[in-house]
Amino acid sequence: MTYTVLRVAEDFTIPLLHRHAERLGEGSFAALKRFVSVVVAPGIYRVTWDGGQLSTLLRPASRLREGMPTRLTVSPMANLRGRFPKPAPPSPYDAVRLDGVSTLLTNPAGDELFEACSATLVAWNGDSLVLVPDDAPAVASLAEAAIAANEPVRRRPIATAGTWPVLVVNAVVGTCAIDVTGRGRFPADVRARLTTLLAREDA
Repeated sequence: MTYTVLRVAEDFTIPLLHRHAERLGEGSFAALKRFVSVVVAPGIYRVTWDGGQLSTLLRPASRLREGMPTRLTVSPMANLRGRFPKPAPPSPYDAVRLDGVSTLLTNPAGDELFEACSATLVAWNGDSLVLVPDDAPAVASLAEAAIAANEPVRRRPIATAGTWPVLVVNAVVGTCAIDVTGRGRFPADVRARLTTLLAREDA
């Protein structure tokens, strides 16, 4: 059984559709197209695929909110290395989520950011987009993969005490600004480009 969370947009498209199908596995693309052709309401859906049957469940609004406050905590996955499949709930991430707050997950020393509790991180170093290194323990994010495939990016550690502007990004909300002390505003034009990219079905 494979799992993803997706958004049916107001125009009844699925942002990052092709990547959701890749995550779910063989045969799921056609099933997702059938689903979006009959679904009655836009919104966020939890989707599972067993190789022959697509199961969907309408979910509440995303926990991400524009300008939301942040906090730091050590990642519950800090002992792992590299990207891993998105875990279905219940998962270790449940213990680090707090309503109304984006929890930024760090290494055990607390000096390097890996991801957020429900999204990946993208930074701007003044010249280019920065994604965390491939060996950082984090969910294999569809949004991160789309950005890496379509934008020139650098893979660098994102320091907890750094000043680079950051966004949280995922397949449901696209881009979301967060309030992190000491970091500047993410460039509006770069963010707009990412938002457009993450709304595409084929990104």
